[in-house]
Amino acid sequence: MITYNELYEALRRERYSEQLQAIPKNFIKEVSAYLNDKKEIANKKNDDFSDTILKTKKQFENSIAIFKELMLRRKKKILDLAFVAAETGISKRDFENMLAIEKDCFDEIMKALEKEDKKISEMLKGTDNEEKLSGNKMVAFVEDTDEFLDLEGNKLGPFKKGDVANISEEIAEILFADKKCEAIDEE
Repeated sequence: MITYNELYEALRRERYSEQLQAIPKNFIKEVSAYLNDKKEIANKKNDDFSDTILKTKKQFENSIAIFKELMLRRKKKILDLAFVAAETGISKRDFENMLAIEKDCFDEIMKALEKEDKKISEMLKGTDNEEKLSGNKMVAFVEDTDEFLDLEGNKLGPFKKGDVANISEEIAEILFADKKCEAIDEE
C-alpha cells in the first residue's frame, strides 16, 4: 500500500518536472486503499481528541488535496502533450508514463483535435456541409414562444417577441403555420 510520504513525493516530482512522471500502474487503486484506511481511522468515535486520530484526520484531508493536485498537474501535462502531438504528429513522448485511464483520455483528446482540424480544412476548401447551412432560416418571433424540441431532440428557446433566431427550415415552417414567427429576408 502507498504511504503519505510516497504520495507527497509523487506530487513533488510532478510539480518540479516538465515531463510526465512515472507512477505505478495501480497507483489510483493504492491511493484509494490508503484513503479508505485513513478514513476508517479518522472516523473512529471512541476518542475524538486523541493525537493519533487528529493527526490521521489531517493526513487524510491533506492526502485528498495532494491527490487532486497531482491528477490536475498530470491532466495539464497530458493536454500539453496532445497539443504538441496534434501539431507535430509525434505522440509517443511520455506515453509510457501514462496510466491506462490517462492513455484513453489522451487518445480521445487526439481524436477531438483531429476532427476539429479536419472540419477547419473542409471549411477552408469550401467542402463543409453547406447544405446544413442552407437548411436553416432566419426568423423573427412575433409572440413569446416556450421552449420546444427540434427534429434532433435538441432544446430550442424559449423565445420572446422580437427575438431573432437561425433555425431549421422544417421547424420554421411549423412556427410559420402557428403564426409564432415570420421569415427575415437574408438578401
